[in-house]
Amino acid sequence: MTTYLPPDVQAGLDAARRLARKASSRLRIEVGDDVYHVLRAWDDGFALDAETTPQLRGRVALYDGTRLLSHGLIIASEEDGGELRFEFKRLTEAHEEQPLDFYRAPDAPVALLGPAIHH
Repeated sequence: MTTYLPPDVQAGLDAARRLARKASSRLRIEVGDDVYHVLRAWDDGFALDAETTPQLRGRVALYDGTRLLSHGLIIASEEDGGELRFEFKRLTEAHEEQPLDFYRAPDAPVALLGPAIHH
């Protein structure tokens, strides 16, 4: 038995598959004010929907829902199967706190209290 699908049916199935992957993924890329949902992600890159994504390049922010994961520099690598694939030239993990420019001892006090003032 052979399974042959007409090209228009195959294209419809491929579009539905991309839409399902986009809906199930919480990952998104922000470029300025524009937001693009990630179809797939791997260590050094990710894929976006080729039909709705322009040729991107430069600084992006990677989010999981509303939580910032990292900042990176990207370049477009290839288009294949309705996906536009991007590679990270640089990827920097986002941190919850601002980095310090000095050493803080692990047992350092959180705050200093001044002398008590009695009235």
